[in-house]
Order: sequence, then structure tokens, then C-alpha cells
Amino acid sequence: MNKPQTIRVALLDLYEGQVNEGMRCIRDILHQYSLTHGVNLVCKEFDVRLKGQTPDLHYDIYISSGGPGSPVISGHEWERRYFEWVYELEQYNKSTRGPKKHVYFICHSFQLAVQYFRVAKVTKRKSTAFGVFPIHMLPDGKEEPVFTGLQDPFYAVDSRNYQVVEPDHHQLQQIGASILAIEKERPHVPLERAIMGMRFNEYMVGTQFHPEADAPGMSRYLQREDKKQMVIKNHGFEKWQSMIEQLNDPDKILYTYSHILPNFLHVAIDAKRLAPNA
Repeated sequence: MNKPQTIRVALLDLYEGQVNEGMRCIRDILHQYSLTHGVNLVCKEFDVRLKGQTPDLHYDIYISSGGPGSPVISGHEWERRYFEWVYELEQYNKSTRGPKKHVYFICHSFQLAVQYFRVAKVTKRKSTAFGVFPIHMLPDGKEEPVFTGLQDPFYAVDSRNYQVVEPDHHQLQQIGASILAIEKERPHVPLERAIMGMRFNEYMVGTQFHPEADAPGMSRYLQREDKKQMVIKNHGFEKWQSMIEQLNDPDKILYTYSHILPNFLHVAIDAKRLAPNA
């Protein structure tokens, strides 16, 4: 039998030590992908905010997580190191003839990447977005390999106090970036629809929502008495009940979970396999 291909994955943890479901979900997706596709995914985690850790260039794939607090750049040392990491990857991909490094930015990381590439503004929302929401594709999103197999709209878990708005179309064109998706339309709210997904360049893509959220795990999490009461206190019982119902709908979160990050892994691994000097 042929030995499974080994792919090195760097998982950047931006949760600042807070208990979360995001990291578990990403680990589960990586494990499931390994088993399903016969690929040996060797993963190492980096604590970006508490320990200032960032990975070097010896990895094939990078996934950068969501996290708490304000994503607006504030001059922390970890932010400087994080942006240096993005810059090094960007320069590597421009200069090497061998396999490129693929990156997926999630939620907080997505907002940081938007600021790094200077393609839009990150502002505080008037109220917290929390729940399962429809995500609407733009024309570039319908051609995006990471979104292959999704319906329009598709559904995703959204949890944020900030938003990406006011895209700089000149800068987008300059760097070859494209907007993939926007939030649901709210005719009764006279506000710009926030950007929910973007491809920054050929090898770096990100989403405002959480593609890693798994329905069974999220459902168990929200039914813990402490989490249930927290959601009811902040958002009301109807919001809690609606989330539980939508998490159990196979056409919603489960579908997004089984497509987006697996598609990203598939694209990145195929690119490595086909690249010269691989």
C-alpha cells in the first residue's frame, strides 16, 4: 500500500485562552478529512495572543481562528507578529516556484486580514450579530472553489460585535482581491450589508462567519444550562430556540460544515500535489 501523503497544517489560535468551540471544531474537521481522504494531516497549534506564537514557513496549510474582543488594530505586540507572519507568507507565495502556502482566515482573523490588506473598514455594530443566518453569494462567490457545492444563500453561524463594510474597490482591484459574499438583506434597516467572505489573493481566503461550526457540538454547547441562560439573557428565549432548531436542520449548518473547510483543504492539497518541485 502507498504511504499516505503528509501535509503539515498550522492552526493559529486567537481565542486568548477563552473556552470555545471553534478550535475543537477545526480539529474535528482536520481529523475527519484525514480519515476520509487518506491524507496524513500533521497539525501544530500556535497561541497567537497569549504567547505571541506564529508559525514559520515549514507548513503547507494555515488556518487562523476566530477570537474574542475588538479586532480593530491597537498596537499589541502579538498583532505586529501576526502581520509579519501574513507578510512573510505573501512574499513567499510571490517568490517561490514550488508549492504555495494556502491560508484560511476565520471571523476575528478575517477582520485582521481585511485591515492588513486595506480592502475595507472594520467598525463596531450597533448590536451583536448572533445566530444562524443566510449568507448571500456575489458573482465571484459563485465561482469560488471553497464555496463549491453550496446553495445561494447558504447558512452559517455568525457571532460578532464588529463588521466589515465600505470596501475599497480600487485597492481590491490593485491586489486582485474579490468579495465573495455579503450578509442577509434587511430592508427595514437603512445600513450597508456587511461583507461575509473575501478572497484576498490566489492563496488567501477568509470568512466573517464560522464555517467550522458543527451542528451537534454547537447544539450541545447551547443546551448547557449556563450557555442557555447566557443566550436567553442577552438575546431572548426565541433566539435560543431558533438556533437549536436551525442547528438541527441538515440543509443548514451541517451542510456548510461539510463543505467549506473541506473544500479549502482539497484545493490546498491538490495545489501542493500538482505544483512543480512538490
